[in-house]
Amino acid sequence: MEPEKERTGRQPKKGRKRRRAPNKVVGAAEAMRADWDLKERQPEAKKARLSTILFAENYEVTHGQLCELLKYAVLGKSSIPKPSWCQLFHQNHLNNVVVFVLQGMSQLHFYRFYLEFGFLRKAFRHKFLLPPPSSTFLADIIGLQKKQTTGNLPKTMEGSLPSASSKANINLQNDPIIQKYGCKKVGLTRCILTKEEMKTFHFPLQGFPDCENFVPTKCNGSITDNSPLFGLDCEMCLTSKGRELTRISLVAEGGCCVMDELVKPDNKILDYLTSFSGITKKILNPVTTKLKDVQRQLKALLPPDAVLVGHSLDLDLRALKMIHPYVIDTSLLYVREQGRRFKLKFLAKAILGKDIQCPGRLGHDATEDARTTLELARYFLKYGPKKIAELNLEGLASHPEVQAAGQEPKNAAEIVQHPNTSVLECLDSMGQKLLFLARETDAGELSSSRNCQTIKCLSNKEVLEHARVEIPLFPFSIVQFSFEPFSPIFTEEMNKRMRMKWTEMSTVYAGPFSKNCNLRALKRLFKNFGPIRSMSLVLETHQVQRPVTELTLDCDILVNELERDSENRGTIYLSGVSETFKEHLLQQSNLFLGLEAVILPKDLKSGKQKKYCFLKFKSFGSAQRALNILTGKDWKLKGRHALTPRHLHAWLRGLPPESKRPPGIRVIPPPSEQQALQTLKVDHPKIAAWRWGRKIGKLYHSLCPGTLCLILLPGTKSTHGSLSGLGLMGIKDEEESTTRSLRS
Repeated sequence: MEPEKERTGRQPKKGRKRRRAPNKVVGAAEAMRADWDLKERQPEAKKARLSTILFAENYEVTHGQLCELLKYAVLGKSSIPKPSWCQLFHQNHLNNVVVFVLQGMSQLHFYRFYLEFGFLRKAFRHKFLLPPPSSTFLADIIGLQKKQTTGNLPKTMEGSLPSASSKANINLQNDPIIQKYGCKKVGLTRCILTKEEMKTFHFPLQGFPDCENFVPTKCNGSITDNSPLFGLDCEMCLTSKGRELTRISLVAEGGCCVMDELVKPDNKILDYLTSFSGITKKILNPVTTKLKDVQRQLKALLPPDAVLVGHSLDLDLRALKMIHPYVIDTSLLYVREQGRRFKLKFLAKAILGKDIQCPGRLGHDATEDARTTLELARYFLKYGPKKIAELNLEGLASHPEVQAAGQEPKNAAEIVQHPNTSVLECLDSMGQKLLFLARETDAGELSSSRNCQTIKCLSNKEVLEHARVEIPLFPFSIVQFSFEPFSPIFTEEMNKRMRMKWTEMSTVYAGPFSKNCNLRALKRLFKNFGPIRSMSLVLETHQVQRPVTELTLDCDILVNELERDSENRGTIYLSGVSETFKEHLLQQSNLFLGLEAVILPKDLKSGKQKKYCFLKFKSFGSAQRALNILTGKDWKLKGRHALTPRHLHAWLRGLPPESKRPPGIRVIPPPSEQQALQTLKVDHPKIAAWRWGRKIGKLYHSLCPGTLCLILLPGTKSTHGSLSGLGLMGIKDEEESTTRSLRS
């Protein structure tokens, strides 16, 4: 190895001599951990959340409006206008965005197999209609223009980066590095992550449930500004159990590589990830070293006060299944706006003027990456935060190709605020990539985009396996599962059947009535319970009940599950409300604690307020108390807990008038419908809804808190007709608390 002076052209700071690695380990890191325990509890941080009420009058969300939300989720209000159709609070507390696309499914699928989609209907509070999809559905929802699919997105860095902008044009006080560290130079101990920071950024910590089998490095020495630094980098492969270690490199502060080992994973290798790791089957075949061997070796190499330096070091430590208390993470040291991170390749070029991870190589060089993180840490300690801020890294990262051409760089906000900006460009401006997982036959739309990491799979099962491993590594992921759509004939018949079913469920037979009864008075009586579409007099009926037909056999179960739908939880339906109801309600708001929204539907033609409404409360208990009051003697309203989500009303409005069949006559579907339903009992659609609803549920539970998650059933479009889609949306923390309240 070349000595540091010859490699970098910079002399180490005098008086800052750090010790090299001894051959044996001494003690454990109990001292700092004891101090951490004293700071275990901190005030709860703000959490990202969605508004309870997403829409005013419009129940359908266009693909362009979806794109608005996704761009805002990536960049926040400082760079992107807020979405016009919903509210996302505390966007800067979002950790990830994950979009699941169930290609081939529509709203018809969801309500035809409503009971089978158990997790989805109970977990996601926010549901909305989607228009039938175009042939470029994915490109539409991320705002991808046709010219960008041919690879014309901003290119990655090539050649040298330009010099920084003049100091006069930079407001140093607003730079996140200055805000965190101040302007003066800092010592090594100031750069080490605190326990709270390690907890926030998912570093393995002793005593945490997901680190039970992790091995501590046993470093317990006192940390000083002269403690030795070690650069660490690991490469991984994909196995049947997730990502596992295949190579570890440890570089001492003088630049000497003290450990460089290939490691044979314990489980079956599914993908060597050669393009990243450089590891192939041929390279790994003769290797006998196991994870426990490198754990033992690393413990022996590190001195008691060793400080590990790496880039996204939490991933390396998790691959090693080791716990170390003293770390400097260069992706966090060179802090960026809104919690985003610079790539190691960019920092190497912008700070050190060196090219790493070059395209011509087979994968990354772990030793080179470890050495680079060490150099970045030393540069920060030598020159201080002010020097880093003056480099204007955010400006360099925003549009490097513009500056490389010697032109005046545009402001990043101006670039992303352009109405045609795509989600990919927003991610690119933050130095990040989009992950796209899909079956090989369906990966065409995004796979050619430069800022998209596409993984093509052979089956939905393979998509699911990759999703479990890859989603935590990307800030924005699109995971597409593909299903065979209903045939055109079956779609048409199933659509009619579902509409007929909802009509039958909304029909009540009551009696007996005399031949001379007043129909107008009767209609007024029933109007107390809600709007009436039509009424027919049947003299033979001797009870009050819904019609008993083949379509309504599961009616009681369905009504019960609709009431438990998370969108209806905490919502009550009231009938008989007057035009002054809202004013009266607000005057006595002290009686209705937890009231979040009053939904007063209007007649689409006349614009007049209808005589029923929905009240949305924070909890089921608040809704129940309000229902008792409003149906009591003072208010005298009719009401119950809501059954139908509001997006469903738009669909139900298109139902045909109920049939004029005499009561008790069995509904016989057409022969082709019977045939299709018989096939359905053994074929995939119903089973797929149940199975994949559960699988997505398990995957959802593995996401980190603060993840914005969208489930999109895009709908279908063909020459035989179109079916509207359905969207479900929520944020992990928010939805889990809802699910817990549902169980209680």
